[in-house]
Amino acid sequence: MFFEGSEKKAEVIINDRQLSLLDDVNDEFWARLVSASNARILSCIKNESCKAYLLSESSLFVWHDRFLILTCGVTQLVNSIEFFIHELGINKIEQVTYQRKNEYFSHAQPSCFGDDAKRLAKYVSGKAYRFGPMDSHHNYLFHQDNHFRADINAKSYQLLAYQISRQASALLTTKNLAVERIRDFFCLDEILAGFTIDDFVFQPFGYSLNAIFEDQYLTIHVTPQADSSYVSFEANFDLITLATKILAILQPASFDLLSFNELSFAEKVVDSVPQDYISKSLVSEKLSNGYQVHFANFIREQVAYTRPIFLDIAEENHTL
Repeated sequence: MFFEGSEKKAEVIINDRQLSLLDDVNDEFWARLVSASNARILSCIKNESCKAYLLSESSLFVWHDRFLILTCGVTQLVNSIEFFIHELGINKIEQVTYQRKNEYFSHAQPSCFGDDAKRLAKYVSGKAYRFGPMDSHHNYLFHQDNHFRADINAKSYQLLAYQISRQASALLTTKNLAVERIRDFFCLDEILAGFTIDDFVFQPFGYSLNAIFEDQYLTIHVTPQADSSYVSFEANFDLITLATKILAILQPASFDLLSFNELSFAEKVVDSVPQDYISKSLVSEKLSNGYQVHFANFIREQVAYTRPIFLDIAEENHTL
């Protein structure tokens, strides 16, 4: 069974002198915002600093001055950003950042990054980039180009793993898999000590997790099917130093690292990425909104021939 695990991601920062997204906006509003992208809210956890919604397709996090939403599958995340603008007004927004990574089957999506960026540009002037080569792993980014300048301490990290090992895929596609077994597999007790956790196992396959502690967050999303396996980690605490542990667990054929405002990115990559992975692309840019963005794609060198994948021509076209 095929599922597009690759996420679309948006962060909207507002003027919190006008409004607190955490205190002044209710759950019904966020449910409507999520529904606009063709997803739905499954559950919620919260503390004084953050509220985290687990979605049918990924996650939504809300703080006083911003929200972060990730959606996967064939969702249209740009619809949710447009909904927010229409409902609360463009004058409350300080910054919009929208990301979209390369997809396994982009032709099955209802829109492409260019379509989404043009829709956003109707409301805010912005700049668009592609981090990474077109014929390999890459990440598109659109950001509002205005007076806003990010705090250098506003950091975030993404680790995106592809083609996880057959052993990892087999475990994560086990029938009736319990959340406790998945937490043990990822060693989450070590990584998330003190965090409040909300997680869900999808049927027949898939797993999502939100975890929060004060204003910190981690989200994990697992698409474990062997032919299109993909596991994403996103956090506002350092995932690069955890890369060695994560890669040992998943043993992916390739992975991406993406960071905002991690000025020691290069040094940490050298210390944390195992030597059996080689860099395919390294891209860095200081954006006009103040974010220093780094993108790196790594692949495990292939030293033996493999067999081709047999395709059933009776299957849906997007799987061929």
